[in-house]
Amino acid sequence: MFVTLEGVDGSGKTTQANLLAEALRAEGRDVLATREPGGTMLGEEIRRLLLDRVEMSPWAETALFAAARAELVEGVIAPALDAGRSVVCDRYIDSSLAYQGIARGLGLQRVLELNLAATGGLLPDRTFLVLVDPGVAFERRKPSDRIEREGEAFHRAVDEAYRSLAEMFPERITTVDGNRPPDEIAEEIRGRLRDLS
Repeated sequence: MFVTLEGVDGSGKTTQANLLAEALRAEGRDVLATREPGGTMLGEEIRRLLLDRVEMSPWAETALFAAARAELVEGVIAPALDAGRSVVCDRYIDSSLAYQGIARGLGLQRVLELNLAATGGLLPDRTFLVLVDPGVAFERRKPSDRIEREGEAFHRAVDEAYRSLAEMFPERITTVDGNRPPDEIAEEIRGRLRDLS
């Protein structure tokens, strides 16, 4: 099983990714938890480039995310899935579709094609999109990286982009209300995953 968690910065998706990995392990599953960008030596170097203070064009940003993702899939995710492990990933292709494809206006199809090529077409079995009001998310986080420091208008555009993706891909993306206690959200995610098995 390959599960990803998505949402705007400050939505609580990282907390939910960690809680899900812990819950699956408690059930006796062999679980690999990873994140994007990152998860490999190259991915962590790219993460620093992307999130530190280096300014770059939207296409350079998109290509770097895709490069980190390609390395993560080939070196970490695909081998884990081939070995029968479950994979929980904090962000994946949908982040690029929302942030770069839609919010930055590069085009959903163009960014999707790049990422499908980079990942060999590997898509998650299920993506949980943690939805909170972007204003609430904006207040929750302490902007520490280049993308988080973008203004509230950009993060509202990302939120709208994610909601559009959920409508476009309902068979894969499940939305959850992130305006509740983390344990309650985690319980809903586990219940929805059980319904799929």
